[in-house]
Amino acid sequence: MATTLRSKQRSAFPPIKLDPSIRNQALRVHGGLRLAIVDGLLTPGARLPSTRELAEQLGIGRNMIVAAFEHLASDGLIDTRPGSGTFVSTSLPTPPSVVVAPDIPLVFGSRQPFALGQTHVDPAFLARLAAAARRHIADANPNDLAYGDPRGSLHLRRQVASFLAVNRGIRCDPGCVIIVSGTQHGLRLCVDALLAPGDHAWVEEPGYGVSRATLAAAAVQPVPVPVDAAGLDVQAGVSRAPRARAVYVTPSHQFPTGVRMAMTRRAALIEWAEAADAFIFEDDYDSEFRYSGPPLTALAGLAPDRVVYLGTFAKTLFPGLRIGYAVVPPAALERVLRRRAGFDRFMSVFLQNAVADLLADGTVASYLRRSQRRYRTARDQLAEIIRTASHGVLQPDIPEQGLHMIVRLREGLAPGLSRMIRSSANVEALLLAETFMEETEAEGFILGFSGYDIDKLQAAATALGTTAHQLAMKDMESAAAG
Repeated sequence: MATTLRSKQRSAFPPIKLDPSIRNQALRVHGGLRLAIVDGLLTPGARLPSTRELAEQLGIGRNMIVAAFEHLASDGLIDTRPGSGTFVSTSLPTPPSVVVAPDIPLVFGSRQPFALGQTHVDPAFLARLAAAARRHIADANPNDLAYGDPRGSLHLRRQVASFLAVNRGIRCDPGCVIIVSGTQHGLRLCVDALLAPGDHAWVEEPGYGVSRATLAAAAVQPVPVPVDAAGLDVQAGVSRAPRARAVYVTPSHQFPTGVRMAMTRRAALIEWAEAADAFIFEDDYDSEFRYSGPPLTALAGLAPDRVVYLGTFAKTLFPGLRIGYAVVPPAALERVLRRRAGFDRFMSVFLQNAVADLLADGTVASYLRRSQRRYRTARDQLAEIIRTASHGVLQPDIPEQGLHMIVRLREGLAPGLSRMIRSSANVEALLLAETFMEETEAEGFILGFSGYDIDKLQAAATALGTTAHQLAMKDMESAAAG
């Protein structure tokens, strides 16, 4: 409990709160008086009690009070007038009003089904990660305690390079790997370094709205380019923005459709990038979770001098880890690192090295296999409940890869019914229409199914399906009556 100081002198002296958590007595008195002066409780020109009076009232040695007054005087908060006493400075500005932070809800990553980007983390994995982190902190050397390499931990970069070579067909030197806090961090860093304000960049339509916003925040103009069953339409991109300086794509698992870019389109995209001297920003979205078939070859494996490859551990492990990576073409590496050194003092090496240990000893691979089984079960149950509860009004498109599912509405229903269903069912579901930049009549939902308790996922799926059926029946009745 804070001590309250009140003067016994005739002139009214307001109570001053002293913080008992401050162990040094002189600093405790200094802090209490300073706060009272800055807040306006002690007004300019107010006379303070003498050091002797304060010492007697507080039971503190007078030398501590003298030291507190000296601190206040050095701050310019009080003036000592020989023969008259000590007074609050008359040259202080008007006391500031209490500043209250505005209510801005910026919490990312809802924990309610069907929000995207959630993962399941078992206690055993967390225990292994914590043990590895403690070990690296305990064994830290001087280099670990410094700012370090702007590319991040060499141990982790080597493990990332090895993983990409085996699983994604990317042969890269660890020196070209940059550890970042996530895909959007890596994208913004590379866009700032490699593009100029006002440049055009192709983006997929429909596509990932967060990355479009990242490009726009860097003053780069995103240009929507249609996606079909073969992926991004390169010729449409040339028609819409022939002088584009970059393209952002999710070729192995397009967001949100899940299509894989055909090899003919990949070749055409690389050919265009080379001719236009443009960069390809490849976001390997959810590529780690493939439920059938072998791992897919990344674009970066086909054109390492033209592609910036972006990956993250947010989905393979968990978002709060805040570790991702960018593989940068050698010719662009210096520009990116110079840009990073200008505003980002990099990340702690300890957690990076802990993750690298678990990659090296197979812990991450084992964890991914367990997670994949869990997510496949969740995917299948979600699709079955959606079909049954909606009586066919909702038609799930079961993905071969990734952590979300597109669910479309049966044809012939009223435009805008998806939004009504979401509102009535009171669920977290991204609308398919919300992934388009241009106006669209696309009806449906994008449902994340990973990282949720199966009972909650089933309840949310039942609510969504039942609501869809009820509102579809009302729509058909209204259409028949009209």
